[in-house]
Order: sequence, then C-alpha cells, then structure tokens
Amino acid sequence: MSETITRAPRRSGPARRVGDVVFSGTSRASALLILVILAGVAIFLTVEALPVFTSGSADITGGEGFFSYVWPLVAGTVIASIIAMVVATPIAVGIALFVSHYASRRIGQTIGFVVDLLAAVPSVVFGMWGMQVFAPKLVPFFGWLEDNLGFLPFFADGSATGRTLLTAALVLAVMILPIITSVSREVFVQTPRLHEEAALALGATKWEMIRTAVIPFGTPGVIGGTMLGLGRALGETMAVAIILSPGPFTWNLIGTGNKTIPSEIALNFPEAAGLRLSELIAAGLVLFALTLAVNLIARWIVDRRSEFSGAN
Repeated sequence: MSETITRAPRRSGPARRVGDVVFSGTSRASALLILVILAGVAIFLTVEALPVFTSGSADITGGEGFFSYVWPLVAGTVIASIIAMVVATPIAVGIALFVSHYASRRIGQTIGFVVDLLAAVPSVVFGMWGMQVFAPKLVPFFGWLEDNLGFLPFFADGSATGRTLLTAALVLAVMILPIITSVSREVFVQTPRLHEEAALALGATKWEMIRTAVIPFGTPGVIGGTMLGLGRALGETMAVAIILSPGPFTWNLIGTGNKTIPSEIALNFPEAAGLRLSELIAAGLVLFALTLAVNLIARWIVDRRSEFSGAN
C-alpha cells in the first residue's frame, strides 16, 4: 500500500510593511545623497581650479607657480591644527575621565553642560576674544620663550601684539576641546561594567582599572573624536583670520606673519576675480583633499583598534 505524501506549498517570506520599505528606501537615498554631494563638491572645486593648473607660473600670485603659492598656506594650516590637537587632546581626555569615573553625578552633569555650551560659542567670538584678550596676555610668555629658546627658529623673535600662529593654535585648541571631550566621555561611559569590576576584583586601583580597562576600550572613540576636532581646526576660518596678522610664511611660531588656507580664502575671496578666484578655489581643493585624507586615516586607525577594544 503506497502512501501519498502531499507537500505543502513553500511559503514566501513575510510581507514587508509599507513603513519598513519607506524607511529602508529613505535611508539608502540619504546615504547616496551624501556621496553625490561629496562628489559634486569635488567636481566643482576641480573644474573651477583647472585654470590655475593650465596657467603659466608667472601668472600665479608670487610669480613662482601654484605650489610655491599654496605650500606656505598648507604649512600654516597643518602646524596650527597639530598644535591645537596636541594641546587639546590630553585635557579633553582628562575632563572626560573625570566626568565619567570620578565626579559625582551632579558635578559631572554641570561640567558636561558647560563643555557642551562651550561648543555652541560662535567662532567669531573666539576670534575676538583671542585678539583682544588672549593675545596681549601671551606677549610676556612669548618674550620668555624668545629669551630662553631664541636659538630655535620657532621662537626667534616674539611679536609685540601676540597675534601669532601659536596664539591662533591655542585658540583652536579651546574651540576643539568640547568636541573631543564629548566624544571621549560618551565612549568611556559605555565601557562594559564587567570589565571594570573584573579589574577591581583582581586588586587594581581605580586608576589601574581606568588604565587597563577604560582607556583601551575607549581608544577608538578618542581617536575618532580627536580627528573630528582636527577636521574642525583644519577648516576654521573666522577665528584664525581675526587673530593672525597675515604675512609671509616663517617657521617662527611667536612672530608676525603666517597664514592658513581658510583665512587666505576668507580675506581675499570677496574681491577676487578671474585667475585669482581660481587660485583661492584651488587652495580650497587642497584643503578638501587634506581633510579627506585625515578622515580616511582616522577611519583606518579606528578599524584597526576596534577589534582589540570591542568599541565597535
């Protein structure tokens, strides 16, 4: 007697709701829109900067070609940004650790609110404060550097006004401090509680627990926050333009002179026309490429550290 086995028809997957389809499509469209905008900016800068690369060297500002024109701007931008990052990062990490693991809840919330409020201050306010208040206060310090470290080219001749590249870098450090602090604080707070308790159970002090559990876990986040701050410093315009006394590039950090790409564009763009306008756009293209490279390097570093720390 043979048995007849009737197989039920295979059911397809559950029907997707309309809301899921709309949300998925919107998310994909948003991601593609960002890529399109980025590509559009790159294409615009490249097209507008082409006359600079096809013109003779004598037609470019300075008469020695585009490279000779732009490299002092790149050097000033990078030097100011690196100094700002080196000064701001340790302070920001210290504030984040204090708020997340040492301060009481009320004090931590108060400090976090003040830090977030500092991030909302417009850059022009920082620039005016740096020029009118901070720069004059640094003049005696610049004199001390000149007297004691004047044999170095970085501190050869101090400015009498204090409007120097070092002043601009320190103001940039204050400006990027809230960004690095906020990101680092959020990452430190997310450290697995079991990791902290395990370190304490093994006899570690609170600082040893932070050094062996919290900081390794939060390193990718700190790097990401630092690179966000570096991107802000690289592109900062008004504060640097207000503080610096524009002049030829020198390695002297406490002397007058030096310019950055954003300040060069901000000060000259309104009156620029023709080839001069293309020069400024080409300088913007260099800054765009520099910022993109910094973010790609940061992403690579974070990806290498994420497997170790478990942050991602």
